[in-house]
Amino acid sequence: MTTAALTAEPRARLADLVAAEWIKLWSLRSTAGTLLLTALAVLGLNVGTAWDQVRYWDVMPPADRAEFIAEGLSLMTAYTSNGAMVLLLAVGAWGAVTVTGEYGTGLIRTTFVAVPARGSVMAAKALVVAAVATVFGALLAAVSFWATQAQYAGQHAGVTIGHPGALRLVVASALLAPVAALTGMAVGALLRHSAFSVVAATVLLLIVPAMLSTRRHWTAVFANAMPYRAWSTLTERPDIAALQPYPATHGGAWLVLACWAAAAVLVTALAVRHRDQ
Repeated sequence: MTTAALTAEPRARLADLVAAEWIKLWSLRSTAGTLLLTALAVLGLNVGTAWDQVRYWDVMPPADRAEFIAEGLSLMTAYTSNGAMVLLLAVGAWGAVTVTGEYGTGLIRTTFVAVPARGSVMAAKALVVAAVATVFGALLAAVSFWATQAQYAGQHAGVTIGHPGALRLVVASALLAPVAALTGMAVGALLRHSAFSVVAATVLLLIVPAMLSTRRHWTAVFANAMPYRAWSTLTERPDIAALQPYPATHGGAWLVLACWAAAAVLVTALAVRHRDQ
């Protein structure tokens, strides 16, 4: 093939790259299995918490039952903190594997030979992963909200999506999935090793926030800048938030989630530009 022919070869379009990454993503056996098990685990934790409360409803004092209904406390089981942590752990690990899996098989070399524009390849991969994670997170948050509130139907204690804070909780819980997936991708692009990347993503998304105290100013600043704490800010009850000495704002929490997603995509794209493969 002549030099002129090589020069005239058209560059890969973003749509072609996205289509290729879509095929590669679903060719990973871990994709469907991880998402399915994650959904079952999160729903089990959330619905199980609601079921446990309903189970002991009759032994609650009448005053407590009246307060539970008046305050809409059933909303607190719509997406529990345990469910959020499982989601961060599982989806963050999955996001890392979407990158490290290609390094492990050597497919990444073939991809970069076919498409030398490495940044474009990783941007397409991030777009596909973010889209799948967003749809997954939205469906999981919606089903969790519906299933948990349905548990309280017999006690007339459930809330609707129009209840104060309900829509915010559902949206924040839905967005936690793409933020976790993209963060895992960024870690995977930096470390390029599945086991190390999964551990590092877990430390970053779960262990670090747990180690940061919200009782001191500077550690509270860093804690509020973590995805898990941002989600907590958007979903916790106002009376609980008022007890925090250095509370975050809802606007700041939305900004944290957006910045983590944007920074993760940038790191993923830049991490592969000047490396051997």
